[in-house]
Amino acid sequence: MTIQMREGYEGTGPGAITPDGCAVELYSRLPVGEEPEVIAGVAPAGAHILELGSGVGRMTHPLLERGFTVTAVDESAEMLERVRGARTICSPVEKLDLGEKFDVVLLASFLVHNGDDEVRRGMLRTCLRHVADDGFVLIQREGEDYHTNVPRERVDPSGFTVRILSSEPAGDGVNSVHVEYVFPDAVWTQTFRARPLTREQFEEALEEAGLRVDRYVTEDGIWVKAVPVG
Repeated sequence: MTIQMREGYEGTGPGAITPDGCAVELYSRLPVGEEPEVIAGVAPAGAHILELGSGVGRMTHPLLERGFTVTAVDESAEMLERVRGARTICSPVEKLDLGEKFDVVLLASFLVHNGDDEVRRGMLRTCLRHVADDGFVLIQREGEDYHTNVPRERVDPSGFTVRILSSEPAGDGVNSVHVEYVFPDAVWTQTFRARPLTREQFEEALEEAGLRVDRYVTEDGIWVKAVPVG
C-alpha cells in the first residue's frame, strides 16, 4: 500500500512510515518521558481524555495506568494497532468530529506548531469542538531554542542518540526540520515542517480558534492549559 505523504514530510528507516514521516517501529521504541506526570498533575482524577495524535500509545498507556479513560486518535492505522486498552479512532486530527465532549483534550507532540496553517487551525478547532464546557485543552509547545540551538544531539540513557541535524527556512516563517534517531541496530530519520511561535503568536492562534490561555503549567512554557473563550 502506498502512503500519501503530507507535503514537506518524509521519513526513512525500517517498517511503516506515517504520512507525517513518523516511523511506527521507532515510536514503539521511544521511552516515556515526563509527559504523563505533567498531564496527571493537571487532569482531574478519572478524567476522560481525548488524545489527539496518540501514535503508538507512548502517553496513552501510562495515562490508562493512572486511571484515566483515553480515546486515542491518530491518522495512522499502523500506529493505532500498537495501542492497548483505549478506544482508538483513525482520523486526521484536523478533520475529527465525534459529536462528543471530553474533560481534557490533549494536543501534545508539538502538533500546534504544524507548518500548514490550515491544518493547525483545524487542529485547534477540533480541540474546541470536543472540550466540555467545564473542561480544558492541554497543549505541548516547542521549547524556546528548539529551532535555534541546531545542530544538537542527545544520548538517551536507554542507548540511542537523537540528533536534530538542521532547521532550515522553508518559506513564510516555517522551518524544515531534519531529525535522526540512531539505535545500535537501526537508524531512522524524519523531516517535517514546523512553525516557531512566540507566546504572543501562540496566544493569537488560540484566540482565533476560540480558546485562551488559562495558565502556563510548566515554568518553561512548554505545557499550557487552555479553555474556551467566554
